[in-house]
Amino acid sequence: MSTDCGFCDVVADPSGSHVVFEDADTVAFLDHRPVFKGHVLLVPRLHVATLPELPTELVSPLFTVAQRLSEAMVTGLGAQGSFVAMNNVVSQSVPHLHVHIVPRTKGDGLRGFFWPRTRYTDDTEAADHAARIRAALRFP
Repeated sequence: MSTDCGFCDVVADPSGSHVVFEDADTVAFLDHRPVFKGHVLLVPRLHVATLPELPTELVSPLFTVAQRLSEAMVTGLGAQGSFVAMNNVVSQSVPHLHVHIVPRTKGDGLRGFFWPRTRYTDDTEAADHAARIRAALRFP
């Protein structure tokens, strides 16, 4: 736990937040500035800033809950689907890993991605980027 982390504060005392789910590993609560009403933030109880810092044994519990919350957007809110995302450092307003689960409905006004799109110069450049990412992957 971090003493200066707003999400650690919610984990320690969720009474001031609109908690929608909590278990031994995670807490999910409404975002106070939602993209759409029902926008949920899912955090691990353990304070880690980014996905690469999340211990392997917590990946499945975190994303199992994200999966369930995604389904709850449809069954509980009548959404047609959901948008699930997370930032790592850039655009991460709170330095505590969190997954956004946002209810979506066709025609809701949210268009595409929040960032500009680009293209590879050619297939060679794309292949180079793919190779560099493959080389950087580390699995136990």
